[in-house]
Amino acid sequence: MKKVAVMLILLFFIIAAFASDPDPVMDYCIAKSPDNKSFTCKNSSKATVEDFTFSGIKLPGNFKETGFSGMAVNSNVFPGLNTLGMSFVRADFDVGGVNVPHFHPRATEVAFVLEGKIYSGFVDTKNKVFAKVLEKGEVMVFPRGLVHFQMNVGDGPATILGSFDSQNPGAQKIPNAIFGSDIKEELLEKAFGLSSKELSKLKKRFSS
Repeated sequence: MKKVAVMLILLFFIIAAFASDPDPVMDYCIAKSPDNKSFTCKNSSKATVEDFTFSGIKLPGNFKETGFSGMAVNSNVFPGLNTLGMSFVRADFDVGGVNVPHFHPRATEVAFVLEGKIYSGFVDTKNKVFAKVLEKGEVMVFPRGLVHFQMNVGDGPATILGSFDSQNPGAQKIPNAIFGSDIKEELLEKAFGLSSKELSKLKKRFSS
């Protein structure tokens, strides 16, 4: 019985160890190249404070066409984040702007409303919706891998800052994943009760 208990405890810690980005083994590893596909680090003796600061999200993104703008801040644009297991995003919404249902397969997100009023929520695996209108200064968490969404319901522009517990959280927008991919049209027609004409419109709209 003791052996079983020990094995279960060890299994728990093994699973926990792989549940997020690996712990860094150095103080920092400044990405040597923008995409850092080789995972090489800049010589630490050449590091400067500029490697650990970023000013690319001081101003809102361009949301004039879609009503929404998301500016990701990760090691691709901010090399000092490399290997630190975190990233974030600035999301700006025009009046009525929508961040369509999407999910992050590798990260939990914490969203802080910097300005405005945002209808915000997520759906769990039982299809239960947890949603409310958040105002300036309020925070909401979206558990890893669960579909979530946001919409500006205020009278002016709104801004959210989202923080992720992964260097590379990934993002998959539900409409694009379904209608913008190469899933067989016959399957989509049957799954959603769509006519060929309706499906064609959706595929045209959401194809990348």
